[in-house]
Amino acid sequence: MIAPAGDSVSPWAAASRPRPVVLALGSNLGDRIANLRLGIEALEGGAIALTAVSGVFETTPVGGPEQDNYLNVVVLAVSSLPARQVLERCAAAESAAGRVRTVRWGPRTLDVDIITCDDETYDEPDLTVPHPRAHERAFVLAPWLDVEPSAVLPGQGRVADLLAALPAAGAWRRPDLRLALPARGGSGPAGSGAQAGNSLPAGGAAAGGAAGTEGAAPCT
Repeated sequence: MIAPAGDSVSPWAAASRPRPVVLALGSNLGDRIANLRLGIEALEGGAIALTAVSGVFETTPVGGPEQDNYLNVVVLAVSSLPARQVLERCAAAESAAGRVRTVRWGPRTLDVDIITCDDETYDEPDLTVPHPRAHERAFVLAPWLDVEPSAVLPGQGRVADLLAALPAAGAWRRPDLRLALPARGGSGPAGSGAQAGNSLPAGGAAAGGAAGTEGAAPCT
């Protein structure tokens, strides 16, 4: 049995040190790859330091009305911001991409979700960490495995095992698309998507992603 994640703390409490944060981004409206790029740029800075971005995956929608495929990426970061402020930054990135919330699980220009904040746990109406459905979402697991092959989802297990347990369809790598981290201080790119040795082949992955034509899928 997988041990539960760490003890719940206040989402307003700042971390005692910068800790790892995993964020999932998705888009299926408009210029999907441009929306993802804008989201990544909006997240960087202000006590959030992005460290790696996955390859781009196209995924089929999960739930909600009929809609186009998504493009998805997972971004690794470090931050000492309270989880609540990380959530606010995610919402600000969505707003910068023109997201309008109308239909639950409907199409969107940009969706940014917190998947984990180290081993912290929160259970509030608008903030549940670790994300409660990440373990069954290929559109999260596939890019996460791509950028962090040894990743573990607290309370659920190894990302590689979780992805392998899902149906083998619904998320596939887009080798023709690539995103890089924003430049820091004018010294060039801070990094680019990790080409993990065991990343999923371009032809197929596990099922379950809500994705669009060039962007990432929501985890909500």
